[in-house]
Amino acid sequence: MALTIEQNPLYTLNTVGQEVIFTASDTTVVGTYFNVKYIAEVHIGSDTINLATTTDLVGTFKTTPNNAAVGMFDFRPIIESFVSADNLAPDTSEFKEVSYTNLPIHIIDKFSLNTNTVRYLKIRFKIEGSTTASGTVAQVGSEEDSAQYTLINGYLKRTDVINLYANNFGYNTSRFYLNPLIIQGDVAGNWLSNAPTTQYANILDYGNLAMYSADISSGTDLDKMVLIYFDSSGTQLGTEDIDNLDANGGFTTYGTTTNKQVMYFGCFPANLRNWSTLFNSPAVIDFIEGGYYKVYARNSANQNLLDIITINVNCPTLKGYDPIRLAWLNQWGAWDYYTFTMKSAKTTSTKGSTYEQLAGTWNESIYLPSGYKGGKKAFRVNATEKISMNTDFVSEAESEWFEELINSPEVYILDSYQSDQSFSSLNNYVTPVRLTTSNFTKKTVANDKLMQYTFEVEKSKTLRTQSV
Repeated sequence: MALTIEQNPLYTLNTVGQEVIFTASDTTVVGTYFNVKYIAEVHIGSDTINLATTTDLVGTFKTTPNNAAVGMFDFRPIIESFVSADNLAPDTSEFKEVSYTNLPIHIIDKFSLNTNTVRYLKIRFKIEGSTTASGTVAQVGSEEDSAQYTLINGYLKRTDVINLYANNFGYNTSRFYLNPLIIQGDVAGNWLSNAPTTQYANILDYGNLAMYSADISSGTDLDKMVLIYFDSSGTQLGTEDIDNLDANGGFTTYGTTTNKQVMYFGCFPANLRNWSTLFNSPAVIDFIEGGYYKVYARNSANQNLLDIITINVNCPTLKGYDPIRLAWLNQWGAWDYYTFTMKSAKTTSTKGSTYEQLAGTWNESIYLPSGYKGGKKAFRVNATEKISMNTDFVSEAESEWFEELINSPEVYILDSYQSDQSFSSLNNYVTPVRLTTSNFTKKTVANDKLMQYTFEVEKSKTLRTQSV
């Protein structure tokens, strides 16, 4: 019996936060050789993997046969370190129609490719052993190569349904494909988010939507994004197409590199204010608050490839509350956003070092008393800011969605649209915070009627003042 792969992930698109199990088997070698071990050469790369080279080889791993004479590997601990969140956009994207080398992904014009959230995985399996108990160990028999898998920076929840077929199991990620016919009954694919398809934002809010943009089959090319604007009465204000082109931060020609497998589209109001002549025209900007617009992902035949997203533009609050917009890394390795428009409270706590200062000049020829000297003094004061914020009344879909905010390892406060100085480093748009709210009670209409939530965050960076 030759070496065979008995078990592998059921789907070619997988999250790194799930069990990625492979099982190799060669019962003949196990039964006739000594010191047998199964070998897995793991290759992870950003383009089509060639197992004949070591360009993408990240490690060689061995395991002894289990009681069923097979070698079983779980590669999750390995692959998790090869993907990460996309915090910065590549230099192919623009901000206010200018290229930046330190551009936060949230404030992009139009499209952006990914840099860190996708990688390919391919594995070559071997088996080794010795003919005697003390003999030299060497490779035995043939090799067996796995298929190439696509990995995204996501994880699975315990409630996510796992499919099992022919001993292989996995989560059906094909719902993210740009193909309305992949899942029977669906009219389009899903964005890389569990957010409701109806969202809310202020006129100065930034944000993006993420999609798995791989070219799966004919007719699924992402040709353009279409935006249609409406006022509060539902009257159409205008429409515009944004072509998927290199010049717009996307790609003119689809390729096999991982940076084109997931793409972001900056489509919240502030992103559009960066560049859109139509959005900034009086015909739209004067009437869009209280109105809404729809976001479509379409192919060259003008067919919708993903769920239609509706973004409601909030009316200005008359209560004077300071809106706070949070961005967090969601389950699928992309970004979700929410603007807290109700009452918020900011508290500042300080912690510093003190010393006892001499009251006069002791190191001069004469002693002179000074009124500003003496007593206990602060050597340094470090300030930490905490912010408590409240949602407006929310739906059950939003209530469920907020669970991901509690679980997210990366949370940020996004600043709003503003005028920038020349050669700005754009460091003032994204502020890292730590969510200090540790308990979340999911509310329902049946139990709670009107639903509101309160969250508290702490700014991760302390304010360092002068030292004396």
